Amino acid sequence: MTEPPDRSELAHRTAAFCALLGSSGNVRRLPEVRAAAERALTLLRSGADSAALAAGYDDVDHALRRAGHAGGLAGDSRGSTAPGVAAHLKVAVCPASTPCTRLERARDLLPAPPCAVHGARMRKARLEPER
Repeated sequence: MTEPPDRSELAHRTAAFCALLGSSGNVRRLPEVRAAAERALTLLRSGADSAALAAGYDDVDHALRRAGHAGGLAGDSRGSTAPGVAAHLKVAVCPASTPCTRLERARDLLPAPPCAVHGARMRKARLEPER
Protein backbone atom coordinates (compact mmCIF):
# COMPACT_ATOMS: atom_id res chain seq x y z
CA MET A 1 0.00 0.00 0.00
CA THR A 2 1.35 3.41 -0.89
CA GLU A 3 1.54 6.30 1.51
CA PRO A 4 -0.68 9.32 0.69
CA PRO A 5 1.26 12.45 -0.32
CA ASP A 6 1.91 15.12 2.30
CA ARG A 7 -0.66 17.95 2.06
CA SER A 8 1.94 20.72 2.32
CA GLU A 9 3.99 19.13 -0.46
CA LEU A 10 0.87 18.78 -2.61
CA ALA A 11 -0.01 22.43 -1.98
CA HIS A 12 3.52 23.45 -2.96
CA ARG A 13 3.32 21.40 -6.16
CA THR A 14 -0.14 22.80 -6.96
CA ALA A 15 1.22 26.33 -6.63
CA ALA A 16 4.17 25.45 -8.88
CA PHE A 17 1.78 23.91 -11.41
CA CYS A 18 -0.37 27.08 -11.40
CA ALA A 19 2.76 29.16 -11.94
CA LEU A 20 3.73 26.92 -14.88
CA LEU A 21 0.28 27.33 -16.43
CA GLY A 22 0.47 31.10 -16.00
CA SER A 23 3.96 31.40 -17.44
CA SER A 24 4.66 32.44 -20.98
CA GLY A 25 7.84 30.38 -21.18
CA ASN A 26 8.78 28.14 -24.06
CA VAL A 27 8.98 25.04 -21.84
CA ARG A 28 5.20 24.82 -21.56
CA ARG A 29 4.86 24.85 -25.36
CA LEU A 30 6.68 21.56 -25.81
CA PRO A 31 4.19 18.84 -26.86
CA GLU A 32 5.10 16.33 -24.13
CA VAL A 33 4.96 18.96 -21.38
CA ARG A 34 1.72 20.41 -22.73
CA ALA A 35 0.05 16.96 -22.83
CA ALA A 36 1.12 16.13 -19.25
CA ALA A 37 -0.01 19.57 -18.05
CA GLU A 38 -3.43 19.15 -19.70
CA ARG A 39 -3.89 15.75 -18.02
CA ALA A 40 -2.94 17.21 -14.63
CA LEU A 41 -5.24 20.20 -15.20
CA THR A 42 -8.14 17.84 -15.95
CA LEU A 43 -7.44 16.00 -12.68
CA LEU A 44 -7.27 19.27 -10.75
CA ARG A 45 -10.51 20.61 -12.23
CA SER A 46 -12.36 17.34 -11.62
CA GLY A 47 -11.49 17.35 -7.91
CA ALA A 48 -9.38 14.20 -8.04
CA ASP A 49 -7.98 12.78 -4.82
CA SER A 50 -4.50 13.69 -3.61
CA ALA A 51 -2.89 10.47 -4.88
CA ALA A 52 -4.19 11.06 -8.42
CA LEU A 53 -3.07 14.71 -8.31
CA ALA A 54 0.38 13.68 -7.09
CA ALA A 55 0.66 11.20 -9.96
CA GLY A 56 -0.41 13.90 -12.43
CA TYR A 57 2.16 16.32 -11.04
CA ASP A 58 4.80 13.58 -11.25
CA ASP A 59 4.00 13.19 -14.95
CA VAL A 60 4.43 16.95 -15.48
CA ASP A 61 7.66 16.90 -13.47
CA HIS A 62 9.08 14.03 -15.56
CA ALA A 63 8.03 15.68 -18.82
CA LEU A 64 9.73 18.93 -17.81
CA ARG A 65 12.94 17.13 -16.85
CA ARG A 66 12.95 15.16 -20.12
CA ALA A 67 12.50 18.44 -21.97
CA GLY A 68 15.67 19.77 -20.35
CA HIS A 69 14.17 21.79 -17.50
CA ALA A 70 16.37 20.39 -14.72
CA GLY A 71 14.35 21.90 -11.87
CA GLY A 72 11.24 19.99 -12.85
CA LEU A 73 7.85 21.20 -11.69
CA ALA A 74 8.77 22.67 -8.33
CA GLY A 75 12.32 23.70 -9.14
CA ASP A 76 13.72 21.08 -6.79
CA SER A 77 16.93 19.26 -7.40
CA ARG A 78 16.97 15.49 -7.27
CA GLY A 79 20.50 15.55 -5.93
CA SER A 80 21.40 13.65 -2.81
CA THR A 81 21.38 15.34 0.56
CA ALA A 82 23.39 14.76 3.68
CA PRO A 83 22.54 15.61 7.28
CA GLY A 84 23.70 19.10 8.20
CA VAL A 85 24.32 20.14 4.59
CA ALA A 86 22.01 22.68 2.99
CA ALA A 87 22.16 24.37 -0.37
CA HIS A 88 22.53 28.13 -0.30
CA LEU A 89 22.13 30.94 -2.78
CA LYS A 90 24.80 33.52 -3.36
CA VAL A 91 23.68 37.09 -3.83
CA ALA A 92 25.46 40.37 -4.47
CA VAL A 93 24.83 42.91 -1.71
CA CYS A 94 25.66 46.58 -1.31
CA PRO A 95 29.19 47.14 0.06
CA ALA A 96 28.45 50.39 1.92
CA SER A 97 28.39 50.80 5.69
CA THR A 98 24.68 51.67 5.36
CA PRO A 99 23.72 49.26 2.59
CA CYS A 100 20.84 49.74 0.23
CA THR A 101 18.31 46.93 -0.05
CA ARG A 102 19.26 45.86 -3.57
CA LEU A 103 20.03 42.15 -3.96
CA GLU A 104 21.11 40.50 -7.15
CA ARG A 105 21.98 36.91 -7.93
CA ALA A 106 25.73 36.45 -7.81
CA ARG A 107 27.14 34.20 -10.51
CA ASP A 108 29.96 31.94 -9.33
CA LEU A 109 32.37 32.62 -12.15
CA LEU A 110 31.58 36.28 -12.73
CA PRO A 111 32.53 39.23 -10.51
CA ALA A 112 29.74 40.92 -8.56
CA PRO A 113 28.14 43.87 -10.37
CA PRO A 114 28.93 47.47 -9.42
CA CYS A 115 26.64 49.24 -6.96
CA ALA A 116 24.87 52.05 -8.82
CA VAL A 117 24.41 54.09 -5.65
CA HIS A 118 27.89 53.89 -4.11
CA GLY A 119 30.00 53.26 -7.21
CA ALA A 120 31.85 50.30 -5.67
CA ARG A 121 31.69 46.65 -6.63
CA MET A 122 29.04 44.77 -4.66
CA ARG A 123 30.18 41.89 -2.46
CA LYS A 124 28.99 38.29 -2.60
CA ALA A 125 27.19 36.82 0.39
CA ARG A 126 24.78 34.04 1.26
CA LEU A 127 21.09 34.81 1.06
CA GLU A 128 19.94 34.89 4.67
CA PRO A 129 16.33 34.17 5.73
CA GLU A 130 15.76 37.74 6.91
CA ARG A 131 16.44 39.16 3.42
